[in-house]
Amino acid sequence: MRFVRVLFAVLIVAAVVGCQQAKQPPAPAATAAPSGGPAPQPYGSLAEVMRGIPFPNSNIIFDAQTNDPGAAKKPADKSSTAAAGGASGVYSSVYSGWQAVEQSAIALQETANLVMIPGRKCENGLPVPLTEATFQKGAKALVDAGAAAYKAAKSKNLDAIVDVSGTVSDACLICHEKYRDVATGKMRCVPVP
Repeated sequence: MRFVRVLFAVLIVAAVVGCQQAKQPPAPAATAAPSGGPAPQPYGSLAEVMRGIPFPNSNIIFDAQTNDPGAAKKPADKSSTAAAGGASGVYSSVYSGWQAVEQSAIALQETANLVMIPGRKCENGLPVPLTEATFQKGAKALVDAGAAAYKAAKSKNLDAIVDVSGTVSDACLICHEKYRDVATGKMRCVPVP
């Protein structure tokens, strides 16, 4: 009987503590880096980030439309760049196939985080238009396209990759039409009416 009373008391205390913890407001999201870690800040221009991350990674997704990532690889030709030790040849067997497509999709999503870091400049020195609705829409579309590409890559379905390639292209086009594809490079990052 004493055991039952002790168990009952423990359960009551646990319930009271649980309810009190549930009433506490959630902790605010940390904006500062953990102690000792780097604070989020831009290191490269918008063009450098775009050329370094989403450009090569979107091309991996686009390439998967015509080159089945799950197909057995042919031996490298001795005269090829891969045989010569180029980076694509040396590292192509480390993370390849569908896994490479999945990682490229994640890279697209992460790029949206990077381009939204305040203080980043465009190639012409103008600030990235973070507050412009079109730029924000493009960043969100990049996240959504990356998520769709990741799902397609996980399914290992070539038809899904073909479909999602259009989604990736459309996401890029949102910003490219308005901020990048202008008559003169000097106007990049300035919305075209």
